[in-house]
Amino acid sequence: MAEKISDETPNPEKINDESPNPEKINDESPNPLAPSNDEESITAHSKDQNRKKQMKCLLYVILFTVFQTGIILIFVLIFMRMTNPKFRVRSGSFIDAFNVGTEASPSFDLRMNTQFTVKNTNFGHFKYKDGTVTFAYKGIPVGNAMIEKGRVGARSTKKVDVVVKLRSNGLLLNTRENELGSDISSGVLPLTSSIKLKGKIHLMEVIKKKKYAQMNCSMEIDINSRTLGNIICK
Repeated sequence: MAEKISDETPNPEKINDESPNPEKINDESPNPLAPSNDEESITAHSKDQNRKKQMKCLLYVILFTVFQTGIILIFVLIFMRMTNPKFRVRSGSFIDAFNVGTEASPSFDLRMNTQFTVKNTNFGHFKYKDGTVTFAYKGIPVGNAMIEKGRVGARSTKKVDVVVKLRSNGLLLNTRENELGSDISSGVLPLTSSIKLKGKIHLMEVIKKKKYAQMNCSMEIDINSRTLGNIICK
């Protein structure tokens, strides 16, 4: 018995419709060469982070430079600004005999226990050499005080006690003798003292700068009370 041939013949249009469309496949498939939105976002974020880090580093460098410059300026203006120490007569008291003549026979022979001060306002200590304080009556020397070398700490004051002999021997050969008689009669002997004490300021044992402690003082000896007063120093 002959097989029955199917009347259904394949439809070429249907076959064509069911076959895959190459253009459609190409449109739907992702392009592996094109970056995705996530990758672009990560790259932009990374660049932004690097830029921020660079700005922070630059800011830190600027701040450190400004800070260091400020420290140097403070060091130069405060620590490196060295001034001359001050040497002064602080007080005086008379010991032993207090010999003062009269208006008709003017003279004096005194021993005075004198206290000096060396004031150092610098941030480094002051080392000074030996020096001599000269006491004078109206410009004529009447006594000397030897100051031995020493050291004054940074921003401190040192006291120095010295016995000074004050004698009018040099005035007897000078026209000041008449003035001395008048001052003795008034009960007040005016004196002056001066010195230039040479030394160096030592800062951290690295920087050394020559300085000196200069003194110009005026004072009065009260003959009646035997005291030293009215001390004025420049």
